[in-house]
Amino acid sequence: MSSNNSSIALAGRLGHWMPVDTKALNTWLKKTMKEAEKKKAPFHPVIKEFQNMIESDPVMKMYFTLMFEEQPKIPVKPNSGDVVIKNYMQMLRIINHVLGTAPEFNNTGMIGFPINAILDYPMITKAGQAAFLSEKVNNMFKKVLAVWTKFLDSPKSLYVLNSSKTGWKSPAAQKALNMNEFVYDPKKQYWGFKSWNDFFIREFKPGQRPVSEPNDNTIVVSACEAAPFSISTNVKKDDAFWVKSQPYSLEQMLNGQHVDYFVGGTVYQAYLSAKNYHRWHSPTDGVIKEVHFVDGTYYAESARVGFDDAGPNNSQGYIAHVATRALIFIESTNKKLGMLCVMPVGMAEVSSCVVTVKPGQKVKKGSQIGYFQFGGSTHCVVFKKGAIASFQNTAYPKGEYGSDSKIVPVNSHLATT
Repeated sequence: MSSNNSSIALAGRLGHWMPVDTKALNTWLKKTMKEAEKKKAPFHPVIKEFQNMIESDPVMKMYFTLMFEEQPKIPVKPNSGDVVIKNYMQMLRIINHVLGTAPEFNNTGMIGFPINAILDYPMITKAGQAAFLSEKVNNMFKKVLAVWTKFLDSPKSLYVLNSSKTGWKSPAAQKALNMNEFVYDPKKQYWGFKSWNDFFIREFKPGQRPVSEPNDNTIVVSACEAAPFSISTNVKKDDAFWVKSQPYSLEQMLNGQHVDYFVGGTVYQAYLSAKNYHRWHSPTDGVIKEVHFVDGTYYAESARVGFDDAGPNNSQGYIAHVATRALIFIESTNKKLGMLCVMPVGMAEVSSCVVTVKPGQKVKKGSQIGYFQFGGSTHCVVFKKGAIASFQNTAYPKGEYGSDSKIVPVNSHLATT
């Protein structure tokens, strides 16, 4: 990895889930810490359970104590501030506060991953790396995020859909979102949305993302509105995915499903933006063969990447093997393409993979197959050996960790068989 701090900072903000200006992160964290301490709200039952999980297990108690003791040893970038959480009780108080809030708009300093922001420094400490790989810890975060999802699914979360400077109906937000491309009712108070999540998974107006060559199944289209992170060919069955280069290892990625079929094949990975479309579409005409869900990590990141001030963003190749994800196997009507796997991957708070198709169901190229609830995260498409003749130039990642990649529109021409 380059030692140039500016390139690392850019790479650390893939998808703009976290602010480009690191000072904005500290401003938000300081403000949120004060709000949580002032409010002193009783712990939600799930936060009480989290506290009990830590304090009743000596290993967990050690991890969650050491990660906050170790974090001052991590060098802070120039001008990024020195706001750090002191201990796990303060961490729990702030998370408890966040569970009743929805993300606010900010064109340059948006905190799209608030819990990620809280854990920014602890997760890269040695104790944090161990803790956030623990099944026990990830089961706990799954419960915590389910509570937050319930709030974001409720009408209470609509308060951020207002016209203030931090509201999603402000002129700046509408411009950033390209709201004119989406279905909404400008005459209604909340544009006709039922919740924050309903707004977040908003749909394009008819004709906004036409399917490239709908009658030509030699053309594979983009499954997501996403910017390229990596294209890897001749992928191995087993590889050291935890090293700096983050090579793909099919056995772990696919959780043992159809591994031999894809050995020697190609993996395309791209990441979604906080302000864009969050639904997934089929890259080809075909039949849904199988759907699998894999429980995994939420806040684990590759130690070999080094400190990443946006959490697991730079570790997207790594988290494709360990994070919560779905596996959607599609048998194409194009025999040369054969079976492929669309793999949406949860990243930090963005881990609710909602699949809207079932095994045996026929799908048309460009038809919806699922969506992320709150968030965009990252996704992979896995092809068998020899299936792809060429990718479009726009599909190749630009810059370190894809930091300069441009968004490839969903349903647009991605590759050719």
